[in-house]
Amino acid sequence: MQGFTKLVASAGALALAIGLAAATAPAAVSADGQAAQAANLSTTQGGKQTYIVLYKGNGVADKSLSAVRNAGGTVVQAYPQIGVAIVTSDRAGFDAALRGADPAVQGAASTAGFGVAVEAGKDGTNEAATAAVAPGVPAPGEDALGGLQWDMNQIQAPAARAINGGSRSVVVGDIDTGLDYTHPDLAPNVDFSRSVSCVGGVPNTSPTAWMDDNGHGTHTAGTIAAAKNGIGMVGVAPNVKIAGIKAGNADGLFFPEAVVCAFMWAGTQGIQVTNNSYFADPWLFNCKNDPGQRAIWEAERRAIRFAQQSGTTVVAAEGNQADDLAHPTQDSTSPDDTTPVIRDITNACAVIPTEVPGVIGVTASGNKGFKSFFSNYGSGAADVMAPGGDSVLQVTAAAPNGRVLSTYPASLLTTTCLPTRRVVDASGATYCYLQGTSMASPHVAGVAALIVSTGVSNPGTVAARITGTADPVACPPDTSIYSFYPALDNGAPQVCKGGAGYNNFSGHGQLNALRAIGG
Repeated sequence: MQGFTKLVASAGALALAIGLAAATAPAAVSADGQAAQAANLSTTQGGKQTYIVLYKGNGVADKSLSAVRNAGGTVVQAYPQIGVAIVTSDRAGFDAALRGADPAVQGAASTAGFGVAVEAGKDGTNEAATAAVAPGVPAPGEDALGGLQWDMNQIQAPAARAINGGSRSVVVGDIDTGLDYTHPDLAPNVDFSRSVSCVGGVPNTSPTAWMDDNGHGTHTAGTIAAAKNGIGMVGVAPNVKIAGIKAGNADGLFFPEAVVCAFMWAGTQGIQVTNNSYFADPWLFNCKNDPGQRAIWEAERRAIRFAQQSGTTVVAAEGNQADDLAHPTQDSTSPDDTTPVIRDITNACAVIPTEVPGVIGVTASGNKGFKSFFSNYGSGAADVMAPGGDSVLQVTAAAPNGRVLSTYPASLLTTTCLPTRRVVDASGATYCYLQGTSMASPHVAGVAALIVSTGVSNPGTVAARITGTADPVACPPDTSIYSFYPALDNGAPQVCKGGAGYNNFSGHGQLNALRAIGG
């Protein structure tokens, strides 16, 4: 065990040395490779804790709400559509008391070490996500920084948007740390009416609440939908609308209530696509054989399914630990909001949201077209590969630092983006180079938005179009190139299995925007 601890430490040091995250970036493990903070950022305040309560049916009865109050709790938000309630209490042993008092309770778990947030969902489903959309409009040509966008060229995004740059009636919800709605490359496309903050437990639509205070969300949003406006860069789908759904706090932590909130919001607001460049904290692997983690896993799964059934295509990053998600054996990353503890795990444990059924799981590639050194992978978990950068194995003339360029808040540029990664357009607009599966996932979300803009609305059909039109990528002929970066959680070597049509590194292959829209 001592040797394993040393291996994790050395791998972490290597990650810092190669610059997976900005030098002063908030220290949380979201899907851009930031290291976990050794500080307790729980939702406990003055003895009060937040709980996710899972009910046996899709409903929250009045008598169950009464039972919560009788047990010493306060209902913050109820989601009768999925049988979940978010509750606060300062009473010791509240979760056990509630389970004993209400036979309708399937599980109750404190999120004190889990960091969570919730939202006010509407009853029923919103069919706007599956309604007919206006035809997409071409967006040909490049903007000022087009020559730096190797990632877009790699997936034929410029050729695709020259045919269809997206429809103004299509909305992508970027479930992230918010977005900077003042950024000149995002401002034309921001949907203020469907943007929200879930951080804190209740949805807040005030723009100041969902303003990005981390930088991560603004970066992913730009890849999806930076406008074709003559300045800066161009996103995959520059004509679609982008909604900031803030589920991650300033430290980049995404907690269960926020995840539940975000998907319920997407499902009730008619949002056709969501991008999810994170894993739900604090457990990298949520284990269904643990009562507390099972309650959180099931609540999040129900919320994601609700969004999917409402017509929302869900896209998610695989993560950056170089783990084989199909064969997990140890988790040394969790809990990432306090002090990680090595624990043995099995396939009963899964990463949320990427391993939830129906979610499009995205691995990362670099400019040479094979899996990035840091990217998680796994048979059944990996659906498609998209550019996420690789600053070690795939530095090229087109990608001299190996990373992906996208929009970044001007207010954070000098504090959370390394000096050598900063780009300022002649207009004054600000951008930053980052790498991670966080950067790969929004490429796929953008292509999903283009597909929806062609009139395809069913999430399953959208997913099939993405995977069915991907360019096959065979396993690297020599996987020893990854030997310097074994899995951060169990130290296992990275092993590629499968053929060009499907393998555990690239899924069905490299994303191809042009083929996906029928070009």
